Parts: sequence; C-alpha cells; structure tokens
Amino acid sequence: YNSGDHAVRTYVPCTDESCDWKEIGQGLIQRRWYATNHILPDGRQIIVGGRRQFNYEFYPRKSPAERSFRLPFLSQTNDAGAENNLYPFVFLNTDGNLIVLANDRAILLDYRNGVVLKTYPPIPGGDPRNYPSSGSAVLLPLRNGASEEVLVCGGAPKGAYVSATGGNFSKAVDTCGRIRINDPDPNWAMESMPTPRVMGDMILLPNGDVLIINGAGSGTAGWELGRDPILSPIIYHPDANTGSRFEIQNPTSIPRMYHSSALLLRDGRVLVGGSNPHAHYNFTGVSFPTELSLESFSPPYMSSADRPTIVSPRSVYTMRYREPFLVKFSAAASVVARDTIAVAIVRPSFTTHSFAMNQRLIVLDAAGNSTTTGTGVSTYRIPVAGPISGNVAPAGYYMMFVVVGGGVPSEGIWVRVTE
Repeated sequence: YNSGDHAVRTYVPCTDESCDWKEIGQGLIQRRWYATNHILPDGRQIIVGGRRQFNYEFYPRKSPAERSFRLPFLSQTNDAGAENNLYPFVFLNTDGNLIVLANDRAILLDYRNGVVLKTYPPIPGGDPRNYPSSGSAVLLPLRNGASEEVLVCGGAPKGAYVSATGGNFSKAVDTCGRIRINDPDPNWAMESMPTPRVMGDMILLPNGDVLIINGAGSGTAGWELGRDPILSPIIYHPDANTGSRFEIQNPTSIPRMYHSSALLLRDGRVLVGGSNPHAHYNFTGVSFPTELSLESFSPPYMSSADRPTIVSPRSVYTMRYREPFLVKFSAAASVVARDTIAVAIVRPSFTTHSFAMNQRLIVLDAAGNSTTTGTGVSTYRIPVAGPISGNVAPAGYYMMFVVVGGGVPSEGIWVRVTE
C-alpha cells in the first residue's frame, strides 16, 4: 500500500542475531495491493492481480527486461464498484499449471505461456467468493491416484459490498463448492455449511480435515462492513459422506472479523489472532474493538491419549523427491492398524484476508510394508518416499506428521524438501 506497493521484503535466516529483513523498494514491476503470491516449482514466486492490476509477474525476474503478463480473466471477473476478485485463490496443480479462482469463476492457467487451458463452470448461485466478498478456499489433500480437488466456502452475495457501505448488511453465503479440477468434464458439487460465513479462514489440519474459523454472518470485508461475528469454528471432513461433513466446534468469546488470521502450529493446534475492522486501532466506543490477543484452537485430536510420537527422522530432515526413507514412530499397539497409518507433509501458509497462500498437504506414498516391535506402546517403522516432483511439493520447508487411528496426528517435525 502507498510507498510499499512495489516493495519486496526478504529474510535469510542465521544462527546468531545478525540477520534482518531486507527491503527491495522496487522489487515488483506493478503496484500490488490485495495481490496473491504462490511459490512455483522452480523456486520463484508468481504474484497475481491486485487492485486495478489485471496481470501477473514473477519474483525474482529472470532478467531486468522481464515485464508483467496480461491476464484478461481478472478484468472479466471484476465487478464495477465492488471488485470481488482481489486476493484471487491460486493453487499449483500437479500438472505444473495454476488454478486461479476469482469472483465466482475459475481457470486453469499455463502461466509460462500465458494460455488459459481450461475454463471451469461458474460456481452455482453467482455469489462472489473473493475480496471484499471474502470467502475462503483450499486445495484438498493430495494423495497418489486421487483427483485434485478445490473446496471454496462462504462469501457474500452479489451487491453485498455496495449495500454494506450504505448501512445494509446482507446475510453471508452459507454454501461450499467442491470441484475435481482435472476431470474431463468438471462440475461443482454444492454443500451448505451450518452457518453463513464471510471473512472466514480455511486451514488444513494434519489429518486432512479442514478447519473453517473466524469471520462474520453478514456484511463484507472492509472498514466497519462486517456484522454478526461467527464464534464457532467448523471442521469439514472431506472423506465423510455428503450431509455429514460439517462438525461444529466449541465457540470462542472473541469476535475475529476483518484482518483476522489463522495458522497451523507444529503441535497440531491452530494459532488464531487479529481483528481490526477500523481504519485505526480502536479499542473502545465501537461494536468490534481492535483485537491484539492471540488464542489457540485445539482440534478434537489434541485431547486424544493415543497420539503417536515421531522417533525418527529428526528435525530438520532433508527429504528428496522420490527418495525412500524410513519413518519410525511410537504409539499404543491398540490404536494402530496398517491401513490407518499415513505420513503427511504440510506447507506452512501465509494467511491474510481469508486466504492461506501456499498452503498444501501431501500424503506421502508408502514405499514398502510397515514393521512393528514391542508390545503395549510399540515402535513402528513405515517406509515412505518423498514427493514425486516440485509440481506436487515445491521445494522448501514443511511440517511432517504421522497420522494413525483414522485421524489422530503426532506432533510435527520440520522437514526440508529438495532435489
């Protein structure tokens, strides 16, 4: 925003206290306010859209002469006076192309050549899902042999932003759309959440469930434009039968409205913070004061006495593409069956304005049969292999979890995926 709208900030970790952020004032070609970034298989980042920016660019550039690239899809999805296509939902598909969702539409983009490979049907209902109507979206867990799926939930009805600026706060959207993006004839399957929600955050949990947290029941994103805070999180179970996928959780007492955030922690909890619906830090005299506290949400598995413990490898383990390695973990023999064991890696997200950028969960392929030693609390050895390519898991840091008993994860360890 303003003097920062072309800036790139980088941080190189160090083992002492000498490292700090470095700001590159003109690191971006275009002004990027409300833009989305995604890490690519080659290690660069693509930056998509932003206010009045119907294009994308890369950081770092391959040469000083590299320019931004037009993306007409973003101008086609721009609603006059409301936009509704900012912070587009961007996901890396396993074929190396990008899924880009904006407003109520989606495309598959070959970003290297600037070609739209597929245009998906609009989400039924015509409700916009992106800022300021601010639904949320995730790429569901990636498993070998399973079709890649995107889940989009919540938002605000068309016209809600203009109505809210006039003091009329429309009820938020209560629907979710789910689509198999690589099907020959993909279509949206629609479901209804227990409550409507705008400005919610969707976070992948280590067991593959999706947490939907934060947000409001009416209005839109923006200064003073949200009403009716939704205090109860929801867990969505992707593998359950339609009609039984949503599970309401215990409520918080703190409204988390505009400018709230959520993030998966290594121990399996979700860190929740923020809420600043005002142009300034207003702590009194407003319906929803600026909130500086942090709290943690504990999914039901946190209370399980049967959580496994990773014995090896140790953090930080270097995991190479397709390379087999052995995971050892301890757990009570009574809760572990071979067909319930999974090893998953989760890419940490950058979550802002209802979208967890770069978030993805990959279930690693088993590379052999597991073995067990001991009785009571036993040590298990399960051979797995690293992800098949950077299209599935771009190089970088992930949290690795062992999941047993149909959904109980260990505490995670850090791993680094590399060539």
